[in-house]
Formats: sequence, C-alpha cells, structure tokens
Amino acid sequence: MAMVRHTRQRAAVIEVLQASREHPDAAAIHAAVRERLPSVSLGTVYRTLDALVRDGVVVTLERAGQATRYDWRAGTAHHHAVCRSCGAIFDVDALTLPGVPAAGLPGGFRVTDVHLEFMGVCVSCQAASSGAATEPAGA
Repeated sequence: MAMVRHTRQRAAVIEVLQASREHPDAAAIHAAVRERLPSVSLGTVYRTLDALVRDGVVVTLERAGQATRYDWRAGTAHHHAVCRSCGAIFDVDALTLPGVPAAGLPGGFRVTDVHLEFMGVCVSCQAASSGAATEPAGA
C-alpha cells in the first residue's frame, strides 16, 4: 500500500470525515473543507478521498442514482442501517451484533472483512408517513 504524503488538504478532508456522522458525499466534504481552505478544488478532494479509500481508512457507500457517500472507518468496527425513504445512513456497532455464520460460503473461503447493511425506514420517515396518513383531507 503506497502511503500518500500528508498535506493540509488531506488533513482537512480527514478532519471533516472524522467529525461527521452523516456519511457525506464529496460535494459536502468539499464545502466543509473550503470553510478552512477556500482555494481547495473539488478535484483535490476527490483525489484525497480516492487515496484514503485505497489506504483502507475510508469506505464508500454507493447507491444507484445517488452520489457516493464516504465513511471514516479507522478503528471502528461498525455496519450500516440505511433508510430507503430519506437515504440517511446510521452506524451500527458491530459488537452489538451476533457473529456472522460462515455457513454457505465456498469451502476454504477465508473471510477478511464483513460489511452488513440493514435496509429499512428510519423513525423520522415513519413518523412523517404516519402523520401524513392520519391528517384529515384538506388540512
């Protein structure tokens, strides 16, 4: 694994990712980095994100038709719950889940990492959906 040299831009991208629990896309990361480094380009942010993904400290979360989101993973064993309605992504502590059984894997297959995604509807979207369904017509 080639180590990328440490720059102010790289440090700023890392700080934004570490501080965020929103799993931001590159545009949101770029906007946050520009608050600190106004001249940073979107291309620089993308190149930095690519390097961090290659280094294994950032993972991408990809959904068809949506911008790629980024998650800082260094030192945190976690999975994700994704709201099908609003697209929010929530961290799920891996230590709170039972182990994943290896049944069904090809013989001799060596698991090196597991990433689970729980798909569903978040509490906010459920409440919004329930509220809209119970309001009287014309309200």
